[in-house]
Amino acid sequence: MSTAERDTIAEPSTEAPAETTTTNRKQPFPRGFLDTISTGWAERPESIPAPRAQAAFAAVRRSAVSAAFPGKRLVIPAGSLKQRSNDTDYPYRAHSAFAHLTGWAADSEPDSILVFEPTDGGHDVTLYFRERADRTTTEFYADATVGEFWIGPRPSLAGVAADLAVATEHLDRFTAVEGELVLEEDDDLTRFVSELRLVKDEFEVAEMRRAVDITAQGFDDVIRSLPEAIAHARGERVVEGVFHRRAREDGNGEGYDTIAASGPHACYLHWTRNDGTVVPGDLILVDAGVEADSLYTADITRTLPVSGTFTEVQRRVYETVREAADAAFAAARVGVRFREVHEAAMRVIAARVAEWGLLPVTAQEALDADAGGQHRRYMVHGTSHHLGIDVHDCAQARREMYYDGILAPGMVFTIEPGLYFQIDDLTVPAEYRGIGVRIEDDILMTEDGPVNLSAEIPRTADEVEAWIARVQG
Repeated sequence: MSTAERDTIAEPSTEAPAETTTTNRKQPFPRGFLDTISTGWAERPESIPAPRAQAAFAAVRRSAVSAAFPGKRLVIPAGSLKQRSNDTDYPYRAHSAFAHLTGWAADSEPDSILVFEPTDGGHDVTLYFRERADRTTTEFYADATVGEFWIGPRPSLAGVAADLAVATEHLDRFTAVEGELVLEEDDDLTRFVSELRLVKDEFEVAEMRRAVDITAQGFDDVIRSLPEAIAHARGERVVEGVFHRRAREDGNGEGYDTIAASGPHACYLHWTRNDGTVVPGDLILVDAGVEADSLYTADITRTLPVSGTFTEVQRRVYETVREAADAAFAAARVGVRFREVHEAAMRVIAARVAEWGLLPVTAQEALDADAGGQHRRYMVHGTSHHLGIDVHDCAQARREMYYDGILAPGMVFTIEPGLYFQIDDLTVPAEYRGIGVRIEDDILMTEDGPVNLSAEIPRTADEVEAWIARVQG
Protein backbone atom coordinates (compact mmCIF):
# COMPACT_ATOMS: atom_id res chain seq x y z
CA MET A 1 0.00 0.00 0.00
CA SER A 2 1.25 3.50 -0.79
CA THR A 3 0.58 6.78 0.94
CA ALA A 4 -1.61 7.61 -2.04
CA GLU A 5 -4.10 5.15 -0.56
CA ARG A 6 -4.68 7.16 2.62
CA ASP A 7 -8.36 7.84 3.30
CA THR A 8 -9.46 4.89 1.19
CA ILE A 9 -10.89 3.14 4.23
CA ALA A 10 -12.99 4.55 7.01
CA GLU A 11 -15.17 3.61 9.93
CA PRO A 12 -18.88 3.05 9.35
CA SER A 13 -20.86 6.27 9.15
CA THR A 14 -24.50 7.13 8.80
CA GLU A 15 -23.68 10.57 7.41
CA ALA A 16 -23.69 11.26 3.70
CA PRO A 17 -20.10 11.66 2.50
CA ALA A 18 -18.94 15.15 1.58
CA GLU A 19 -18.19 15.70 -2.08
CA THR A 20 -14.41 15.97 -1.95
CA THR A 21 -11.55 14.34 -3.78
CA THR A 22 -10.76 12.16 -0.75
CA THR A 23 -14.13 11.04 0.54
CA ASN A 24 -15.09 9.76 -2.87
CA ARG A 25 -12.57 6.93 -2.32
CA LYS A 26 -13.37 5.99 1.27
CA GLN A 27 -14.74 2.60 2.13
CA PRO A 28 -16.33 1.76 5.49
CA PHE A 29 -14.66 -0.73 7.80
CA PRO A 30 -16.83 -3.84 8.22
CA ARG A 31 -17.97 -4.66 11.74
CA GLY A 32 -15.87 -7.82 11.85
CA PHE A 33 -12.72 -5.77 11.21
CA LEU A 34 -13.60 -3.28 13.94
CA ASP A 35 -14.33 -6.04 16.45
CA THR A 36 -11.00 -7.82 15.91
CA ILE A 37 -8.38 -5.27 14.78
CA SER A 38 -7.33 -4.39 18.34
CA THR A 39 -6.79 -7.98 19.46
CA GLY A 40 -4.29 -10.74 18.72
CA TRP A 41 -1.13 -8.61 18.90
CA ALA A 42 2.00 -9.76 20.70
CA GLU A 43 3.30 -7.67 23.57
CA ARG A 44 5.77 -5.05 22.41
CA PRO A 45 8.36 -4.68 25.15
CA GLU A 46 10.01 -1.29 25.28
CA SER A 47 13.76 -1.02 25.38
CA ILE A 48 14.98 2.22 26.96
CA PRO A 49 18.17 3.29 25.18
CA ALA A 50 21.21 5.02 26.61
CA PRO A 51 21.53 8.67 25.56
CA ARG A 52 22.83 9.08 22.03
CA ALA A 53 26.26 10.64 21.52
CA GLN A 54 24.83 13.99 20.47
CA ALA A 55 22.63 14.39 23.57
CA ALA A 56 25.33 15.94 25.74
CA PHE A 57 26.30 18.39 23.01
CA ALA A 58 22.67 19.36 22.41
CA ALA A 59 22.29 20.06 26.14
CA VAL A 60 25.18 22.53 26.01
CA ARG A 61 23.56 24.27 23.04
CA ARG A 62 20.25 24.52 24.90
CA SER A 63 22.06 26.06 27.87
CA ALA A 64 23.42 28.79 25.60
CA VAL A 65 19.92 29.53 24.30
CA SER A 66 18.51 29.62 27.83
CA ALA A 67 21.18 32.05 29.01
CA ALA A 68 20.50 34.38 26.08
CA PHE A 69 16.74 34.68 26.77
CA PRO A 70 16.19 34.81 30.54
CA GLY A 71 12.54 34.91 31.58
CA LYS A 72 11.27 34.24 28.06
CA ARG A 73 9.24 31.25 26.91
CA LEU A 74 10.86 29.91 23.76
CA VAL A 75 9.18 27.67 21.21
CA ILE A 76 11.21 25.74 18.60
CA PRO A 77 8.91 23.83 16.19
CA ALA A 78 10.32 20.96 14.19
CA GLY A 79 7.95 21.66 11.30
CA SER A 80 5.32 19.60 9.55
CA LEU A 81 5.21 17.31 6.56
CA LYS A 82 5.25 19.22 3.26
CA GLN A 83 2.87 18.26 0.49
CA ARG A 84 4.46 17.09 -2.76
CA SER A 85 1.29 16.37 -4.71
CA ASN A 86 -2.32 15.74 -3.72
CA ASP A 87 -2.01 13.30 -0.82
CA THR A 88 1.72 12.49 -1.02
CA ASP A 89 4.40 14.30 0.99
CA TYR A 90 8.09 15.01 0.64
CA PRO A 91 10.41 12.96 2.86
CA TYR A 92 10.34 14.62 6.25
CA ARG A 93 13.26 16.65 7.57
CA ALA A 94 13.07 18.61 10.81
CA HIS A 95 13.98 22.30 11.02
CA SER A 96 17.74 22.57 11.38
CA ALA A 97 17.57 24.60 14.61
CA PHE A 98 15.25 22.02 16.16
CA ALA A 99 17.61 19.17 15.21
CA HIS A 100 20.61 21.14 16.49
CA LEU A 101 19.02 21.81 19.89
CA THR A 102 17.56 18.34 20.43
CA GLY A 103 19.98 15.96 18.70
CA TRP A 104 16.92 14.44 17.02
CA ALA A 105 17.88 14.17 13.40
CA ALA A 106 16.78 11.86 10.58
CA ASP A 107 14.54 9.94 13.00
CA SER A 108 12.65 12.96 14.36
CA GLU A 109 8.86 13.14 14.37
CA PRO A 110 6.87 15.73 12.36
CA ASP A 111 5.09 18.48 14.30
CA SER A 112 7.31 18.09 17.36
CA ILE A 113 7.95 21.18 19.46
CA LEU A 114 10.84 22.00 21.80
CA VAL A 115 9.75 24.39 24.56
CA PHE A 116 11.91 26.40 26.98
CA GLU A 117 9.73 27.22 30.00
CA PRO A 118 11.25 30.07 32.07
CA THR A 119 12.13 29.41 35.71
CA ASP A 120 14.02 31.37 38.38
CA GLY A 121 17.20 29.54 37.47
CA GLY A 122 16.86 29.51 33.68
CA HIS A 123 14.47 27.23 31.80
CA ASP A 124 12.85 23.84 32.03
CA VAL A 125 13.04 22.25 28.60
CA THR A 126 10.40 19.85 27.30
CA LEU A 127 10.06 18.08 23.98
CA TYR A 128 6.46 17.65 22.86
CA PHE A 129 5.62 15.12 20.14
CA ARG A 130 2.88 12.74 19.13
CA GLU A 131 3.59 9.49 20.93
CA ARG A 132 2.70 6.16 19.33
CA ALA A 133 -1.00 5.34 19.48
CA ASP A 134 -2.28 2.35 21.39
CA ARG A 135 -3.55 -0.40 19.09
CA THR A 136 -7.01 0.06 20.54
CA THR A 137 -7.26 3.52 18.92
CA THR A 138 -8.49 4.24 15.41
CA GLU A 139 -5.26 6.16 14.69
CA PHE A 140 -3.37 2.87 14.59
CA TYR A 141 -5.16 1.58 11.50
CA ALA A 142 -7.08 4.50 10.01
CA ASP A 143 -4.61 7.42 9.88
CA ALA A 144 -2.22 6.97 6.98
CA THR A 145 -0.12 9.95 8.05
CA VAL A 146 0.87 8.75 11.53
CA GLY A 147 -0.81 5.37 12.03
CA GLU A 148 1.69 2.59 12.70
CA PHE A 149 -0.22 0.19 10.48
CA TRP A 150 0.74 2.53 7.61
CA ILE A 151 4.14 4.00 8.42
CA GLY A 152 5.63 1.55 10.90
CA PRO A 153 6.60 1.82 14.58
CA ARG A 154 6.84 5.24 16.15
CA PRO A 155 8.79 6.24 19.27
CA SER A 156 7.45 6.44 22.79
CA LEU A 157 7.76 9.33 25.23
CA ALA A 158 9.94 7.32 27.58
CA GLY A 159 12.20 6.06 24.79
CA VAL A 160 12.84 9.51 23.34
CA ALA A 161 13.35 11.04 26.79
CA ALA A 162 16.13 8.54 27.46
CA ASP A 163 17.59 8.75 23.96
CA LEU A 164 17.85 12.55 23.91
CA ALA A 165 18.21 13.13 27.68
CA VAL A 166 15.35 15.65 27.68
CA ALA A 167 11.90 15.66 29.27
CA THR A 168 9.05 14.66 26.94
CA GLU A 169 5.29 15.20 26.82
CA HIS A 170 2.52 14.25 24.40
CA LEU A 171 1.91 16.88 21.75
CA ASP A 172 -1.70 17.21 22.89
CA ARG A 173 -0.45 18.79 26.13
CA PHE A 174 1.30 21.69 24.38
CA THR A 175 -0.43 25.04 24.72
CA ALA A 176 0.67 28.29 23.13
CA VAL A 177 1.18 31.21 25.52
CA GLU A 178 0.85 34.89 24.78
CA GLY A 179 4.21 36.63 24.57
CA GLU A 180 6.27 33.52 23.84
CA LEU A 181 9.08 33.74 21.31
CA VAL A 182 8.65 31.38 18.37
CA LEU A 183 11.38 30.33 15.95
CA GLU A 184 10.95 31.94 12.50
CA GLU A 185 8.51 34.45 14.02
CA ASP A 186 10.81 36.20 16.46
CA ASP A 187 13.84 37.73 14.74
CA ASP A 188 16.12 37.71 17.78
CA LEU A 189 15.53 34.04 18.55
CA THR A 190 15.89 33.03 14.90
CA ARG A 191 19.12 34.99 14.58
CA PHE A 192 20.58 33.61 17.80
CA VAL A 193 20.05 29.92 17.05
CA SER A 194 21.53 30.50 13.57
CA GLU A 195 24.63 32.23 14.90
CA LEU A 196 24.97 29.50 17.53
CA ARG A 197 25.96 27.16 14.69
CA LEU A 198 28.81 29.36 13.39
CA VAL A 199 31.30 27.42 15.53
CA LYS A 200 30.98 23.64 15.45
CA ASP A 201 31.54 21.38 18.42
CA GLU A 202 33.46 18.10 18.48
CA PHE A 203 30.42 16.01 17.54
CA GLU A 204 29.56 18.24 14.59
CA VAL A 205 33.07 18.16 13.19
CA ALA A 206 33.14 14.37 13.39
CA GLU A 207 29.82 14.13 11.57
CA MET A 208 31.02 16.46 8.84
CA ARG A 209 34.11 14.33 8.37
CA ARG A 210 31.79 11.34 8.05
CA ALA A 211 29.68 13.13 5.44
CA VAL A 212 32.79 14.08 3.44
CA ASP A 213 34.11 10.51 3.53
CA ILE A 214 30.85 9.10 2.15
CA THR A 215 30.75 11.85 -0.47
CA ALA A 216 34.24 10.89 -1.60
CA GLN A 217 32.98 7.35 -2.22
CA GLY A 218 30.11 8.84 -4.17
CA PHE A 219 32.51 10.65 -6.47
CA ASP A 220 34.34 7.37 -7.12
CA ASP A 221 30.95 5.91 -8.05
CA VAL A 222 30.36 8.81 -10.44
CA ILE A 223 33.66 8.20 -12.22
CA ARG A 224 32.85 4.50 -12.62
CA SER A 225 29.50 5.45 -14.13
CA LEU A 226 30.87 7.76 -16.83
CA PRO A 227 30.90 5.12 -19.61
CA GLU A 228 27.26 4.32 -18.81
CA ALA A 229 26.45 8.02 -18.70
CA ILE A 230 28.03 8.56 -22.12
CA ALA A 231 25.84 5.82 -23.58
CA HIS A 232 22.60 7.18 -22.13
CA ALA A 233 20.47 9.89 -23.72
CA ARG A 234 20.22 11.59 -20.33
CA GLY A 235 23.64 10.77 -19.01
CA GLU A 236 23.51 13.51 -16.38
CA ARG A 237 20.69 11.55 -14.74
CA VAL A 238 22.93 8.48 -14.62
CA VAL A 239 25.51 10.50 -12.67
CA GLU A 240 22.85 11.91 -10.37
CA GLY A 241 21.40 8.45 -9.81
CA VAL A 242 24.62 6.70 -8.82
CA PHE A 243 25.43 9.44 -6.34
CA HIS A 244 21.91 9.23 -4.92
CA ARG A 245 22.37 5.50 -4.33
CA ARG A 246 25.53 6.10 -2.31
CA ALA A 247 23.88 8.91 -0.34
CA ARG A 248 20.87 6.78 0.58
CA GLU A 249 22.82 3.59 1.29
CA ASP A 250 25.42 5.15 3.57
CA GLY A 251 23.72 8.38 4.70
CA ASN A 252 20.33 9.99 5.05
CA GLY A 253 20.41 11.24 1.47
CA GLU A 254 21.77 14.26 -0.33
CA GLY A 255 22.20 17.51 1.56
CA TYR A 256 20.93 19.39 -1.50
CA ASP A 257 19.93 18.71 -5.09
CA THR A 258 22.87 17.21 -6.97
CA ILE A 259 24.27 19.25 -9.83
CA ALA A 260 25.47 16.98 -12.65
CA ALA A 261 26.23 19.55 -15.33
CA SER A 262 27.98 18.35 -18.47
CA GLY A 263 29.34 20.49 -21.28
CA PRO A 264 27.74 23.95 -21.49
CA HIS A 265 25.39 23.08 -18.62
CA ALA A 266 28.40 23.47 -16.28
CA CYS A 267 28.12 27.22 -16.84
CA TYR A 268 24.72 27.32 -15.12
CA LEU A 269 25.47 27.61 -11.43
CA HIS A 270 22.46 25.68 -10.14
CA TRP A 271 21.80 23.26 -12.98
CA THR A 272 19.71 20.55 -11.31
CA ARG A 273 17.55 19.40 -14.24
CA ASN A 274 20.34 16.97 -15.05
CA ASP A 275 18.66 15.85 -18.26
CA GLY A 276 21.52 16.42 -20.69
CA THR A 277 23.95 14.16 -22.49
CA VAL A 278 27.47 13.41 -21.29
CA VAL A 279 29.76 13.80 -24.29
CA PRO A 280 33.38 12.64 -24.62
CA GLY A 281 35.67 15.65 -24.85
CA ASP A 282 33.48 17.78 -22.58
CA LEU A 283 33.83 18.48 -18.89
CA ILE A 284 31.22 17.44 -16.34
CA LEU A 285 30.82 19.53 -13.19
CA VAL A 286 29.47 17.51 -10.27
CA ASP A 287 28.41 19.44 -7.17
CA ALA A 288 27.13 16.93 -4.61
CA GLY A 289 27.13 16.23 -0.90
CA VAL A 290 25.96 13.39 1.30
CA GLU A 291 23.87 14.27 4.34
CA ALA A 292 24.64 11.95 7.26
CA ASP A 293 21.87 10.55 9.44
CA SER A 294 22.74 13.32 11.89
CA LEU A 295 21.72 15.79 9.11
CA TYR A 296 25.24 17.23 8.76
CA THR A 297 26.17 17.53 5.11
CA ALA A 298 29.20 17.72 2.88
CA ASP A 299 29.33 20.06 -0.12
CA ILE A 300 31.93 19.06 -2.69
CA THR A 301 32.45 20.01 -6.34
CA ARG A 302 34.80 18.38 -8.80
CA THR A 303 34.99 19.07 -12.53
CA LEU A 304 35.95 15.98 -14.51
CA PRO A 305 37.07 15.50 -18.12
CA VAL A 306 34.59 12.99 -19.51
CA SER A 307 37.25 11.36 -21.69
CA GLY A 308 39.72 11.15 -18.83
CA THR A 309 42.09 13.92 -19.94
CA PHE A 310 41.80 17.69 -20.18
CA THR A 311 42.31 19.57 -23.40
CA GLU A 312 44.88 22.38 -23.30
CA VAL A 313 42.21 25.07 -22.86
CA GLN A 314 40.24 23.06 -20.31
CA ARG A 315 43.40 22.50 -18.29
CA ARG A 316 44.24 26.22 -18.41
CA VAL A 317 40.83 27.14 -17.01
CA TYR A 318 40.86 24.32 -14.48
CA GLU A 319 44.28 25.12 -13.08
CA THR A 320 43.33 28.80 -12.77
CA VAL A 321 40.36 27.84 -10.64
CA ARG A 322 42.56 25.54 -8.59
CA GLU A 323 45.06 28.38 -8.14
CA ALA A 324 42.25 30.64 -6.91
CA ALA A 325 41.12 27.96 -4.45
CA ASP A 326 44.66 27.57 -3.12
CA ALA A 327 44.94 31.35 -2.67
CA ALA A 328 41.68 31.39 -0.72
CA PHE A 329 42.90 28.52 1.47
CA ALA A 330 46.15 30.38 2.19
CA ALA A 331 44.17 33.48 3.20
CA ALA A 332 42.05 31.58 5.74
CA ARG A 333 43.57 32.19 9.15
CA VAL A 334 42.14 32.67 12.62
CA GLY A 335 41.44 36.37 13.12
CA VAL A 336 40.96 37.37 9.46
CA ARG A 337 37.58 38.43 8.10
CA PHE A 338 35.53 35.81 6.31
CA ARG A 339 35.25 37.99 3.20
CA GLU A 340 39.04 38.05 2.82
CA VAL A 341 38.89 34.42 1.70
CA HIS A 342 36.70 35.46 -1.22
CA GLU A 343 38.87 38.47 -2.00
CA ALA A 344 41.99 36.30 -2.27
CA ALA A 345 40.32 34.02 -4.80
CA MET A 346 39.01 36.94 -6.84
CA ARG A 347 42.46 38.47 -7.18
CA VAL A 348 43.59 35.33 -8.99
CA ILE A 349 40.47 35.20 -11.17
CA ALA A 350 40.82 38.85 -12.17
CA ALA A 351 44.52 38.51 -12.94
CA ARG A 352 44.11 35.44 -15.15
CA VAL A 353 41.12 36.58 -17.20
CA ALA A 354 42.92 39.91 -17.72
CA GLU A 355 46.01 38.02 -18.97
CA TRP A 356 43.79 36.16 -21.43
CA GLY A 357 42.52 39.46 -22.81
CA LEU A 358 38.93 38.97 -21.61
CA LEU A 359 38.60 42.24 -19.68
CA PRO A 360 38.14 45.76 -21.04
CA VAL A 361 40.17 47.05 -18.06
CA THR A 362 43.20 45.97 -16.07
CA ALA A 363 42.91 43.40 -13.32
CA GLN A 364 43.53 46.10 -10.72
CA GLU A 365 40.74 48.25 -12.14
CA ALA A 366 38.40 45.27 -12.19
CA LEU A 367 39.07 44.69 -8.50
CA ASP A 368 37.99 48.21 -7.55
CA ALA A 369 35.09 47.82 -5.12
CA ASP A 370 33.04 50.65 -6.61
CA ALA A 371 33.79 50.92 -10.33
CA GLY A 372 35.15 47.46 -11.07
CA GLY A 373 33.72 43.96 -11.12
CA GLN A 374 34.15 43.21 -14.82
CA HIS A 375 35.75 39.84 -13.98
CA ARG A 376 32.64 38.86 -12.01
CA ARG A 377 30.90 38.19 -15.34
CA TYR A 378 32.76 34.88 -15.30
CA MET A 379 32.26 34.14 -11.57
CA VAL A 380 29.19 35.82 -10.14
CA HIS A 381 28.95 33.78 -6.91
CA GLY A 382 30.83 34.05 -3.65
CA THR A 383 33.81 31.86 -2.87
CA SER A 384 32.67 30.60 0.52
CA HIS A 385 29.68 29.89 2.74
CA HIS A 386 29.31 28.32 6.16
CA LEU A 387 28.51 24.62 6.16
CA GLY A 388 26.99 22.27 8.69
CA ILE A 389 23.52 20.97 9.44
CA ASP A 390 22.43 23.11 6.47
CA VAL A 391 24.40 23.24 3.25
CA HIS A 392 24.23 27.04 3.55
CA ASP A 393 24.44 27.04 7.32
CA CYS A 394 23.83 29.96 9.66
CA ALA A 395 21.78 31.74 7.00
CA GLN A 396 20.00 34.03 9.48
CA ALA A 397 23.23 35.27 11.06
CA ARG A 398 23.94 38.99 10.94
CA ARG A 399 26.25 40.27 8.20
CA GLU A 400 28.78 41.39 10.80
CA MET A 401 28.88 37.81 12.08
CA TYR A 402 28.95 36.16 8.66
CA TYR A 403 30.41 37.97 5.63
CA ASP A 404 32.26 40.49 7.81
CA GLY A 405 32.76 38.00 10.65
CA ILE A 406 36.11 36.94 12.06
CA LEU A 407 37.32 33.41 11.38
CA ALA A 408 37.50 31.34 14.56
CA PRO A 409 38.48 27.76 15.42
CA GLY A 410 35.59 25.37 14.84
CA MET A 411 34.12 27.20 11.87
CA VAL A 412 33.44 25.02 8.82
CA PHE A 413 33.00 26.60 5.40
CA THR A 414 33.48 25.94 1.73
CA ILE A 415 36.07 27.29 -0.67
CA GLU A 416 34.60 27.09 -4.17
CA PRO A 417 35.88 29.44 -6.86
CA GLY A 418 34.91 28.87 -10.46
CA LEU A 419 35.05 30.14 -14.02
CA TYR A 420 32.06 29.92 -16.33
CA PHE A 421 32.19 30.84 -20.00
CA GLN A 422 28.68 30.41 -21.30
CA ILE A 423 28.16 28.96 -24.75
CA ASP A 424 26.83 32.21 -26.22
CA ASP A 425 29.18 34.66 -24.49
CA LEU A 426 30.72 36.73 -27.26
CA THR A 427 33.16 38.44 -24.88
CA VAL A 428 35.36 35.33 -24.84
CA PRO A 429 37.12 33.50 -27.69
CA ALA A 430 35.23 30.56 -29.13
CA GLU A 431 37.67 28.06 -27.62
CA TYR A 432 36.53 29.05 -24.10
CA ARG A 433 32.79 29.02 -24.74
CA GLY A 434 30.88 26.24 -23.05
CA ILE A 435 33.59 25.56 -20.45
CA GLY A 436 32.52 25.71 -16.82
CA VAL A 437 34.81 24.74 -13.94
CA ARG A 438 34.31 24.80 -10.18
CA ILE A 439 36.42 23.19 -7.46
CA GLU A 440 34.86 23.08 -4.00
CA ASP A 441 36.29 21.80 -0.75
CA ASP A 442 35.06 21.77 2.85
CA ILE A 443 37.35 23.58 5.28
CA LEU A 444 37.67 23.32 9.06
CA MET A 445 39.24 26.31 10.79
CA THR A 446 41.66 25.39 13.59
CA GLU A 447 44.06 27.35 15.80
CA ASP A 448 46.89 26.11 13.58
CA GLY A 449 45.19 27.12 10.35
CA PRO A 450 42.68 25.69 7.88
CA VAL A 451 42.23 21.95 7.39
CA ASN A 452 40.81 20.71 4.09
CA LEU A 453 38.38 17.97 5.11
CA SER A 454 38.05 16.87 1.47
CA ALA A 455 41.73 16.98 0.59
CA GLU A 456 41.76 13.24 -0.16
CA ILE A 457 39.53 13.84 -3.19
CA PRO A 458 41.96 14.67 -6.03
CA ARG A 459 42.16 18.37 -6.89
CA THR A 460 44.90 19.25 -9.40
CA ALA A 461 44.44 18.53 -13.11
CA ASP A 462 47.13 15.84 -13.04
CA GLU A 463 45.59 14.23 -9.96
CA VAL A 464 42.12 14.22 -11.52
CA GLU A 465 43.36 12.51 -14.68
CA ALA A 466 45.18 9.87 -12.62
CA TRP A 467 42.07 9.44 -10.43
CA ILE A 468 39.85 8.74 -13.41
CA ALA A 469 42.36 6.27 -14.86
CA ARG A 470 42.69 4.47 -11.53
CA VAL A 471 38.98 4.19 -10.75
CA GLN A 472 37.95 3.21 -14.25
CA GLY A 473 40.90 0.89 -14.72
